[in-house]
Amino acid sequence: MTESKTELSKQSVTSAPKQKLAEFAKVILIALVVAVILRAWVVEPRYIPSGSMEPTLLVNDRVLVDKISYRFHSPQRGDILVFYPPYDDDKAYIKRLIAVGGDRIAIHDGQVFVNQQPLYEPYIAEPPNYELEELVVPPSYLWVMGDNRNNSNDSHVWGFLPMKNVIGKAVLRFFPFDQRIGILRVSPENLLQIIAVPMRLLARFSVIL
Repeated sequence: MTESKTELSKQSVTSAPKQKLAEFAKVILIALVVAVILRAWVVEPRYIPSGSMEPTLLVNDRVLVDKISYRFHSPQRGDILVFYPPYDDDKAYIKRLIAVGGDRIAIHDGQVFVNQQPLYEPYIAEPPNYELEELVVPPSYLWVMGDNRNNSNDSHVWGFLPMKNVIGKAVLRFFPFDQRIGILRVSPENLLQIIAVPMRLLARFSVIL
């Protein structure tokens, strides 16, 4: 009788580390799966390689890109988009959305006009030093420009951006840790969508595993 109790005690001591290891492996697996899904479908980090968006974004800034909101609504003027330009599907660009399909865009005397109305742009480095005769943005296309207007390879150089090339929009500057850290442009509704998706995924995997 004493021997059987001793054997049971040894078995319980041996199984405890195995249970902890299994729980730890479960947590790691959930974290990896959620991280992969988040990066592919929901949000991903990006760094800023050039000064084309100065002064809003500086070289080596890190931003989070919301990849899910545009599944629910179209891009809005003023959004900061991350996209592949029409001539290069390997290198992502980041610019500000100025005009959408159906809008009329023109640039005269250092002023951008959208639908014949001057655009208020407190975020630019300086007024553009080039001219653009009025163009109409085709349906399913966008017109994007860098905030550093005179040092940006954007729509005034290569034309309209197909909407299908958009990866997402920059919503948060998270590095470096200085006074510029914070939300770039996001509505409360979009923020809830970004948060809700990983929460649902965590709940599902917790039930499965």
